[in-house]
Amino acid sequence: MTYGAANLNDDGTGAKSTLATTVYQQLRDDLLGGALETESKLRVEWVVSKYGAGASPVREALNRLASEGLLGRHDQRGFFIMPVSATELEELTRTRCWLEERALRESIAHRTAEWEEQLVLALHRLGRASRLSPQNATSLDPDWEKLHRTFHRVLISACRSHWLVGFCDQLSDHAYRYRQMANDREGIRRDDFGEHRLIAESALDGNADGAVQALIDHYQLTAAMCMERFKQGEIAKAAVAAERARR
Repeated sequence: MTYGAANLNDDGTGAKSTLATTVYQQLRDDLLGGALETESKLRVEWVVSKYGAGASPVREALNRLASEGLLGRHDQRGFFIMPVSATELEELTRTRCWLEERALRESIAHRTAEWEEQLVLALHRLGRASRLSPQNATSLDPDWEKLHRTFHRVLISACRSHWLVGFCDQLSDHAYRYRQMANDREGIRRDDFGEHRLIAESALDGNADGAVQALIDHYQLTAAMCMERFKQGEIAKAAVAAERARR
């Protein structure tokens, strides 16, 4: 087993072909992308109809997503989409920073020439891509998102622990749901590529403290932008309630 190398063409899905896995991947993409309303029920019959698969592969896909924490399950009442909340976001961000700090420090300590080359290439590809979709300026471009995920995976790929990389990947998936809340041009301004470049340059220089701080700042800024959306949502709800009370 080798460490310090990552597949730059790997989007994290793997080469899967079973019907259950196809349904799992399609439904997972919709869950992470915010295409389905949070806290709503997911009835097997509805998923069968929407994704064109039988009940057995659908149940297998739903159980797999529940094991990853993307779906909840009521005893005898089926599945529901896990809600997003400010409290969960705080815990998610804190845990992600803990784990990725260790992974990044280990990756820098055991860096190789191959890892450095892959990191430079991942940063270069990310810098050439457009973050926002040309069809919708408030949506992330899927191609950019793949390159973004690859950059962060390469960054920690030399940590010598597939377990740690796997845990970081799982947290990255959950963080992606929240990033959809902060992907438009309003609110806090940021130099997204500049943030990634600072992380990469510090890592390539062997500056573990600087790279970790830049990574944590990067994640915390995203979390702050998501929190701003939560605040805006609460303000909007309060305004609607006040308007109803006046009627």
